[in-house]
Amino acid sequence: MKDQYHHGGLRTELLRLAADVIERDGAEQVSLRALARDAGVSHAAPRHHFATRGGLLTALAAEGFTLLSERLRAAGDTDFGEVGVAYVQFATDFPAHFDVMFRHDLLDETDPGLAAAQRQAFAVLLGGVEEMSHSGAVADAAAAVVAGWSLVHGLATLAAAGSLDTAHVRELLPEQDLPGIARRAAGMLYGSPGRQSHDESTSDQT
Repeated sequence: MKDQYHHGGLRTELLRLAADVIERDGAEQVSLRALARDAGVSHAAPRHHFATRGGLLTALAAEGFTLLSERLRAAGDTDFGEVGVAYVQFATDFPAHFDVMFRHDLLDETDPGLAAAQRQAFAVLLGGVEEMSHSGAVADAAAAVVAGWSLVHGLATLAAAGSLDTAHVRELLPEQDLPGIARRAAGMLYGSPGRQSHDESTSDQT
């Protein structure tokens, strides 16, 4: 079978196809042989880029952390509360990446590319909270990082699982505005402008 991909094109295509499979059927259904078939290449071709299925999933996770850090860094230029919104929005925009990024059972944690991408993303979270700590906005930077990460990761996970789109949750949050919910939640932790805007709109209605 003639190789139609050049200059890393097959690697990019395999990652894209894997993301499609994960979003549709879950990470457990990813197969190098099936991806080769879908890409129109020989079953051995993917192994020029990924020695194992785990290697492919690790590369997808590393790509996800790189994309996440870019989103967080761009949001952090305006307001740290928006970093949390960007985190949740990333999970919505890249559900397959988000699904595997924290699946330690599927990934090669010793992979240097993955480790570097993880550090890059975490550095944005840590840097934003440390800046707030220096300004006196938070007293305990370490606790603030854990609390903020837990909040937005939990919200993103609930949204990805469809848990926010249930009857009882809709009674509490009828608008289902995920960025707005994240903004309000971040405001409760960090006193961001999103919270002030919500408080002002609430007071106007009373």
